[in-house]
Amino acid sequence: MSDYAIFQTGGKQYRVQAGDIIKVEKLDATGNVEFDQVLMVGDKVGTPFVDGAKVVAEVIEQKRADKILVFKKKRRQNYRRTAGHRQFITVLKITAIKA
Repeated sequence: MSDYAIFQTGGKQYRVQAGDIIKVEKLDATGNVEFDQVLMVGDKVGTPFVDGAKVVAEVIEQKRADKILVFKKKRRQNYRRTAGHRQFITVLKITAIKA
């Protein structure tokens, strides 16, 4: 078993160890999830992915992230717009890294 791994999902890369809890973009999954797009495991660097490596995670919950405010303004034009956004996220607990 390796110290850590770097994998990608949702267009982003995450550095994880066994036992970590991370928030990723929404996945349509329940129970366990396996990620096979592993870029690095310990000292092994893939080209672009490490062959046979997997990161196994357990879905803890599906929820929405905190609201961010989007504010647009043009000076001296009396133009102001406010919008909010809440991203759907999946909270994962990393259970194993298989090299």
